[in-house]
Amino acid sequence: MRYMFRLKRRSEAARLHTFRACKVIIFLISFLLPLTSYAQFRTDQLITMGRLALYYEDYVLSIQYFNQAISSKPYLYEPWFFRGVAKYYLDDFAGAENDCTEALKRNPYVVSVYELRGLTRIQQRKFSDAVSDYSRALRYEPMNQGLWHNRVLCHINDSNYTQALAELDTMLTRWSRYAKGYMMQAEVYLLQKDTAQAVKSLDTSLDIDPYDGNIWAARSIISLARQKWKEAEKQLDKATHLLPKNAGNYINRALARYNQNNLRGAMADYDTALDLDPNNFLGHYNRGLLRAQVGDDNRGIEDFDFVLRLEPDNLMALFNRGLLRDKTGNVRGAIEDYSKVIDQYPNFWTGLQYRARCYRRLGMTRQAEADEFRILKAQIDKRYNGKQPRLTKRQMRKRSDDDDPEKYNQLVVADEQEVEHEYKNSYRGRVQNRKADLAYMPMYELSLEQSRNEVTAAQSFDRQVEAFNQRSADRPLYVVSTIPQLTEGRSTFYFAYLDTLSRRIDTLTDMPAVSCQLLLRAVAFSAIQNFERAIDDLGTCLQIDSLQVLAYWQRAVCQSKVNEFQSSQGTNVDMKRANVLSDLSDAIRLSPQNAYLYYNRGNIHVQRQDYTRAFEDYDRAIQLDANLAEAYYNRGLVRMAQKQHAAAISDLSKAGELGLYTAYSVIKQIQGK
Repeated sequence: MRYMFRLKRRSEAARLHTFRACKVIIFLISFLLPLTSYAQFRTDQLITMGRLALYYEDYVLSIQYFNQAISSKPYLYEPWFFRGVAKYYLDDFAGAENDCTEALKRNPYVVSVYELRGLTRIQQRKFSDAVSDYSRALRYEPMNQGLWHNRVLCHINDSNYTQALAELDTMLTRWSRYAKGYMMQAEVYLLQKDTAQAVKSLDTSLDIDPYDGNIWAARSIISLARQKWKEAEKQLDKATHLLPKNAGNYINRALARYNQNNLRGAMADYDTALDLDPNNFLGHYNRGLLRAQVGDDNRGIEDFDFVLRLEPDNLMALFNRGLLRDKTGNVRGAIEDYSKVIDQYPNFWTGLQYRARCYRRLGMTRQAEADEFRILKAQIDKRYNGKQPRLTKRQMRKRSDDDDPEKYNQLVVADEQEVEHEYKNSYRGRVQNRKADLAYMPMYELSLEQSRNEVTAAQSFDRQVEAFNQRSADRPLYVVSTIPQLTEGRSTFYFAYLDTLSRRIDTLTDMPAVSCQLLLRAVAFSAIQNFERAIDDLGTCLQIDSLQVLAYWQRAVCQSKVNEFQSSQGTNVDMKRANVLSDLSDAIRLSPQNAYLYYNRGNIHVQRQDYTRAFEDYDRAIQLDANLAEAYYNRGLVRMAQKQHAAAISDLSKAGELGLYTAYSVIKQIQGK
C-alpha cells in the first residue's frame, strides 16, 4: 500500500510537472506567435515601401528599405530581386546581377529574376551567360515571346548566326505574324552578306507591320548600301515620321538627299539630328562640309570646332577648319591647322600648297618657298597629281578611313550601318512613362524642403502653410510640385528626424501641439515614401482638428500616390480615388481660395476620365492664380483629349510662356497630327 501510495504521488507529481511544462510552452507559443507575425508584417511593409520608392524612382531610398528587409528575412527572394531592380535603374549592372543570383538561390523558379539577370548580363556583354538565363526561364514559360526575342539577339551579338536562324525559324513557326522576328532574321542575313534574303525578310516584316519605324530604318540601310538614294529617302521618310526623335535616321536621310543634290534638305536633316543629339560627330562633321560648300564659312568653322572638341586629333576636321579659316581671313589660324596635318603627313601636297599661299599672304617668303620647293620636287618626281578633287556626290568615306588626307572633302558615313537592337525590357525608362506618352503634371504637396521648380525660381506660396509655419516652432513646410530623389545622406536625416518627432509626440499633452507634430511627421513619412504611416498620422491629426486643411490636402496626395502604385499592379482603386476626391473637396470647402487644391482635384478627375469636371477645376485654379503654369498645361492636355486642338495649343503656349518648356514639345506633337 505504501508503495502504491508513493507511486500514485509520483504519477500525480509527473502529471503536475507535465501540466506546468505545457502551460509554459503554450505561454511561449502565444507570446512568440505575435512577434513572428509582427516581424513578418514589418518585413512585408519594408518590401512594400521599397517597391513604392522604386515606382517613384527613389532608387537609393528603395535600396535602403530592401537592405532592412534582407537583414530581417535574408531567406526571402523578393527583397534581393527588387534591390537588383533598383541597382539596374542606377546602372549598377554587376550589383544587380549579384542580387538576382542571390534571389535565385532562394527561389530558382521565378522567371522575372532570370529575365532581369539576363538584361544585366547583356549590359555587361556577357551574352552567353544571358543565353543561359533565357534558356532556363523558357523551361518555365516556353511561350514567352520576349524571352525568345532576347535570346536570339544574344546569339546575334555573340556571332552565333546559325543558332540564331534556327531559333528564329522556331519563333516564326509559332508566331508567324511577328514582324520583329523577320527583322531580326534580316539582320542575320545581312551579317552573313546575304542581301537578297535580308530584303525578302524585311519586306515580309513591313507587310505585317508597316508602322514600325525601326523596320523602315533597317530597310533603308540596304538601299543606302546599294546607292539607291531615292528609295532610301522614301524609306527614311517613313522611319522619321514613326520615330521622330531618332537622330540616326535624319543623318542617313541627309546622306540620301545630299546624293540627290538636295543640299537644302540635307542641311535641314543635319540641323534636326543635332537638335536631338547635340554631340553627334557625323552630324557636325558633315554639316560643316555642307556649310563650307554653300559659303556659310563661319558656321562651318563652328561645326569643326565642335568636332575637334570631341576628337582633338582628327586631322580631316583640322584641315577643313584650316580651309575655312583661310577663306575668312584667319591666316595664322589656318597655318596652325595645316601644319598639324602636314606634321603627320609630310607628303600631303594639297596641304603644302595651301600653307604656302598663306605664308605668302603674310609675307613669309622663306617658309612659302620651302613648301613650294617640296611640291615642285614632287612634280619633277612624277609623284604629285595636281588635280584637286572637288566635293561631288557619291564621294564618301568611312569614319575610320582617316589615313588618306586627300579625302578631306568627302562626307563621312559610319563604319557599319548597324540595326539598333531593341531588347524586350520592362525595366528601362521612367516607370510612369510606360502608361502614357503625354503625362499630366503632378499634384502640389507639402514638403519639408524646397524643390527646384523648373517653371519659376519663386517658391510656391499658400496662406494656410504660412500660418502653420508661424504657429510651429519646428521646421517650416513648403508647397512643391516635385519631390527630389533622396540621397543616402538625406534619407538618413529623415529617419533620424522621424525618431525625434516620435519621441516629442510621446511627451506632449497639448492636443493642438500634438496635431502640429503629427502633420510634420506625416510630411516626413511622405518624403521617405512611407505613405501608409503618413495617412495614419494625418487621420489622427484630423480626429484632433477636423478643420485642418493641410491634413486633408496631404492625405489626398499620399492616398493618390498609393493608388497610382496599386493601379500599376492591377488593383482596382476606384473606391480609394473617391476617398481622395472627398478629402480634396473637404479641403476646398474649408479653403475655397486655394488654387493648388482645385488643381489637385482636377488631376483626380483626369484619373477618372471625367474631363468636364477636370476642366472646371483647372479653370478655377487659373482664375485664382493666373501664373499657375501646371494648370494651363494640364488644361491643355484635357482640351487635347476632347479634340479641341486650337484651344489646347493656346493653353500649352501659355504654360510655355510661364516657363514650363515641356509644353512646346507637346504643341509640336499636336501640330504634327
